[in-house]
Amino acid sequence: MQDQKEHWEQVYRTKQATAVSWFQVHATRSLELIRSIGAPLSADMIDVGGGASTLVDDLLGNGYRNLTVLDLSGSALEVARLRLGASGECVSWITGNICHVDLPIQKFDVWHDRAVFHFLTTPADRAAYVRQVLKSVKPGAHMIVATFAPDGPEQCSGLPVARYSPEALHQEFGASFDLLEHTSEVHTTPWGSEQKFVYCHFLRR
Repeated sequence: MQDQKEHWEQVYRTKQATAVSWFQVHATRSLELIRSIGAPLSADMIDVGGGASTLVDDLLGNGYRNLTVLDLSGSALEVARLRLGASGECVSWITGNICHVDLPIQKFDVWHDRAVFHFLTTPADRAAYVRQVLKSVKPGAHMIVATFAPDGPEQCSGLPVARYSPEALHQEFGASFDLLEHTSEVHTTPWGSEQKFVYCHFLRR
């Protein structure tokens, strides 16, 4: 796992945050799904693998204040912290591996993950991720997970990924979660290629 951490640190040390394949000027689909939940502005939210993503900027801009951003790469988080300046002081920034980091018990009302889960290519890592969700989200909490679709890329940033249909992704999380809705997105990279994503919105029972 240290190798993975070094991989992502190297990515953000050697590339501009706007030059990586997953960059979005605005995480529009994620923001739409979060808004559709109707969570109050006081809701506790975590963006898993948020790194340098601009989602936290837009969440702050929409009035949400209890935000946590977690990423394996401290360099990625530093990009976001510097970009936000004083407005990011209310954000909780966590550098750690989602499979092993110590998260609070039943804290989060909304769990968001765009493009972390599909990097977990072993059953052990996927099971560890699911345990983290079950530990740290409240009953009745919402979970939004976006991965590459079945016809999406087979690799990202030189690493293998797993691809999912909504049904297959639901199966990974099991009976503790209801699949409320799913949608698709064709993401265009900074150099113009297309990546097909699936977004799933779950409710924890």
